[in-house]
Amino acid sequence: MGKPVIGILMGSDSDYEVMREAARALQGFDVAFEMLVSSAHRSPQRTLEYAASARERGIRAFIVGAGAAAHLAGVVASKTTLPVIAVPIDSTALKGLDALLATVQMPGGIPVASMAIGKAGAKNAGLFAVQLLAATDADLAARLDASRTVMAKEVAEKSESLQQRLKADGLA
Repeated sequence: MGKPVIGILMGSDSDYEVMREAARALQGFDVAFEMLVSSAHRSPQRTLEYAASARERGIRAFIVGAGAAAHLAGVVASKTTLPVIAVPIDSTALKGLDALLATVQMPGGIPVASMAIGKAGAKNAGLFAVQLLAATDADLAARLDASRTVMAKEVAEKSESLQQRLKADGLA
């Protein structure tokens, strides 16, 4: 795939089950990424150094997953002007609502894009990163368009299958 252009960061290795959806989305478009664990609270220096050195390593955007207080995306955003896409992780009794609120309540001046809670959010974060890259990559933009066409076709096929089931069940 080449040199990583997206940095995927998570606060704990227990976040991997969710964050691998972002990796899968990127991989589906042959977008190279790096993935690591770093905590805003337990390894703040590591996190800050990673964010500060990303641009010189060729990273063009971050996807950051964290649960509970979810300060990781904000800490990363405080140290870089590269886009930061947050994925709230549903790792607490509040089912990710705490992470979502902590993420979307960033103070003015330090933006963080926030996706949905959990796996759908991680997948969309990967796709959003692809869209960011596609803004200056016509080939990638064409592949995104093609994937949307495939999705639309799959929905139409499922609807047709449903119509057949309705007929078979005497409901249509």
